[in-house]
Amino acid sequence: MLKNYWYAVEFVSAVTDSPVQVRVFDQDLVLYRDSTGTIRCHSDVCIHRGGPLSGGKVKGDCVECPYHGWQYDAEGACVKIPANREGLPIPKKARVDSYPAVERYGYVFVFLGDLPEAERPAIPELPVLANVPHAEAEGNRIITGEFQWNANYERVIENGVDAAHAPFVHSTSFGNPDKPVIEDFELVEVEHEGHLMSATYEVHLDPPPPSGIWAAVNRNKPDRPPVRTGNGIFFPNVTFLQVDIRPGWTMTLFTAVVPVDEHTSISKWTMCRTFFTQPWAISLLRADKDSHKRTMKIFYEDQPTVEGQRPELIPFDLSSELQVKSDAVQLSYRRWRQAAVDRGWMIDDPTMEQRRYEGARVIPSPMRRQHPELANAWVLKEMESGTAFQEAPASSPAEAGQ
Repeated sequence: MLKNYWYAVEFVSAVTDSPVQVRVFDQDLVLYRDSTGTIRCHSDVCIHRGGPLSGGKVKGDCVECPYHGWQYDAEGACVKIPANREGLPIPKKARVDSYPAVERYGYVFVFLGDLPEAERPAIPELPVLANVPHAEAEGNRIITGEFQWNANYERVIENGVDAAHAPFVHSTSFGNPDKPVIEDFELVEVEHEGHLMSATYEVHLDPPPPSGIWAAVNRNKPDRPPVRTGNGIFFPNVTFLQVDIRPGWTMTLFTAVVPVDEHTSISKWTMCRTFFTQPWAISLLRADKDSHKRTMKIFYEDQPTVEGQRPELIPFDLSSELQVKSDAVQLSYRRWRQAAVDRGWMIDDPTMEQRRYEGARVIPSPMRRQHPELANAWVLKEMESGTAFQEAPASSPAEAGQ
């Protein structure tokens, strides 16, 4: 996994004043709202006997472990041990890792890493949803959903930004197998303070003959012009697809690909459409239901291929897979990944055997670096970082092969 980035891990609407568990990189996190409504995020492992805090309750600004009632505050420090007699001090080591959490674009972004605030890469701005905290973009009807994969999140991400697979994998929906050529496109990479924030591009795809509700909308229009399609990634884990279905009708799909563990991912998607937003369309045409069905159909079409890819993990050695010109955004992703590795931000999960002897390990939180006096006040060891796999990808698609 790569630490020191803001990961979109859950929908804002899913987090209430009852603790909820989210698993990211095989690490259990607990999300909850404190008495002010602010979302808090901690490691979901009580350092007393490993109880899941997500199974407990929120008490004021604290989350209470369901096993022995230990309460942890917003910074992860234990402030109450019910079994202790009155006046007995709480050990400094009674604390869990706490991670910064922000609500934006309808998602909860959690900073998984130990960088102080001034050094953290920013959360990228998402077009359509930019500057909109709760995914209520003006002029858009918005629906959300989830899809689970038995696949590594990097494979899911690269599939989500790949236009060349559409004519084959999606030949029964929006892909046109008779016109598979991908036009040359310009890859737009946006950087901020030395960090790559996004890699996007636009192409024009020839659509297949319309069906269902779209057949009625496009009746008497046998020759449909190429469709402008935007695609790409906002690092580290949000993909983007935007399609101009017809003049004035745009569909935009954002997908937060949550890396549950090495072989499991969850796509938490937000679909925005500028058409059929009126109450009559939502009721009479069942537009929301149709949009949800069509979006899920795309994921189901992708599923067999993505879950069947080998190796399951994207290799670090670029020569292990043949690259072509239309793979520019995937190569950008792999360059971004290598840059993170070069910074020493790659960490590995210990083996089950190590866990048995050493106990649970956690993603290090900012508190560990911000307060050096607490260096020895941590029960759970942090997962180790490294700079392995130094072979960098080619700097451009042309260098990788045509």
